[in-house]
Amino acid sequence: MAKANKSIYSALAANLLIAVTKFIAGAFTNSSSMIAEGIHSTVDTSNQLLLLYGLKRSIKPADQYRPFGYGKELYFWSFIVSIMIFGLGGVLSVSQGITHIRYPETLVNPGWNYAVLALSFVFEGASLLVAIKEFNQTRKGLPWWKAIIKSKDPSGFLVLFEDGAAVLGLLIVFVMMVLSHHLNMPFLDGLASVLVGLLLIFVSFILARENRSLLMGEGLSPETQQKLKDLTESDPDVMAVKSILSTYQSPKEVLLVLVLTFRPELDTEDLTGAIDRIRERIKAEYELVKFVIIQPQSVNITTEEIA
Repeated sequence: MAKANKSIYSALAANLLIAVTKFIAGAFTNSSSMIAEGIHSTVDTSNQLLLLYGLKRSIKPADQYRPFGYGKELYFWSFIVSIMIFGLGGVLSVSQGITHIRYPETLVNPGWNYAVLALSFVFEGASLLVAIKEFNQTRKGLPWWKAIIKSKDPSGFLVLFEDGAAVLGLLIVFVMMVLSHHLNMPFLDGLASVLVGLLLIFVSFILARENRSLLMGEGLSPETQQKLKDLTESDPDVMAVKSILSTYQSPKEVLLVLVLTFRPELDTEDLTGAIDRIRERIKAEYELVKFVIIQPQSVNITTEEIA
């Protein structure tokens, strides 16, 4: 979480410094693409604040109302962020761009925009490098896209996508602004705004898809489940693991439910001891598994009857 916080704070600082500057430059130069970039930075600033709020809420201890804790708060607020990127970032930028394509305005003092773009690129680029570095330390050698899909911490890959979209958006605006200025085609400025908006909408769909999956409940990987099965069945009192159910409550907390068949000759005391022993072994081996529920099953019940 601390690593994710570092990338969020760096992104927050960059966007906060740039957003006001972009709006001022856009107002001075009549640039719709710069206004769109200002909207983009403002939305990103709000998103980082929401992520920090979600992180703070997610570490609240369990209570009588949330016996498994508040970990899913992070997934909820990350999903809200992806929707905000679509609505406030993407749709507003496209709308702003279409208006300026229909009613183009000639750029005034474009040097302001170039200066702001250069400054923005430095800050956004630095923030992106921090996000890449932090995410690179968590992907454990996996390819980037696979690491994003497998990641259970949306705060890491969400900032990575936001910063990447910000840098790419700045490049789009720069190219279109140069063409608009030198070819005297002011509608290209509006087109840049539309392209930035479409980029944000595309990013928001990817993030919404990943956060929806986490919010609905992703479980442990098949490889980890097989290791858990082998570990459990190595206990002398366990005959077989009939079912393994799991879900991530947060990036650092997993709820695990095991349906086990124990040796039929065990009495209540022995059964209780075996359950406690297995639970402690699993928690010692897997730090992420915070909650272990073990359900004994009669030898005569089949897996199909459980389902």
